[in-house]
Amino acid sequence: MASSYEISEFLKIHFPQATFIIEAVGNQQATVRQPIGPNELRPGNTVSGPTLMGLADCALYVAILGEIGIVALAVTTSLTINFMRRPDGSKDIVAKCSLLKTGKSLIVGEVSLYSQGDDRPVAHVVATYAIPPH
Repeated sequence: MASSYEISEFLKIHFPQATFIIEAVGNQQATVRQPIGPNELRPGNTVSGPTLMGLADCALYVAILGEIGIVALAVTTSLTINFMRRPDGSKDIVAKCSLLKTGKSLIVGEVSLYSQGDDRPVAHVVATYAIPPH
């Protein structure tokens, strides 16, 4: 298991481009928040699909690291996203992840994404990670 601090420090070194904030991690769950600015928007003042997919992927990675410890070579093997409603381009996006199955070589999780302050999901993701032997 890795703490929020340990995961944040690992990400600063190995993923310096990451701009999301870890709000909670543990008990096979993670909550992360992506500040939204002009770089995350598409025309119509809505958050871009790649931003939502990337944040969901990151939320799952954080939940996994919180569960099994720092495993740098854990990688996404599949990710399916359903866009449900238009995200508010003036609000951060919050991703809430729960791990559904934690095996030795594969971990499956789901992520719900929200515009901050709104309890209606803007997208739902199911994804699988491959875990190297450790």
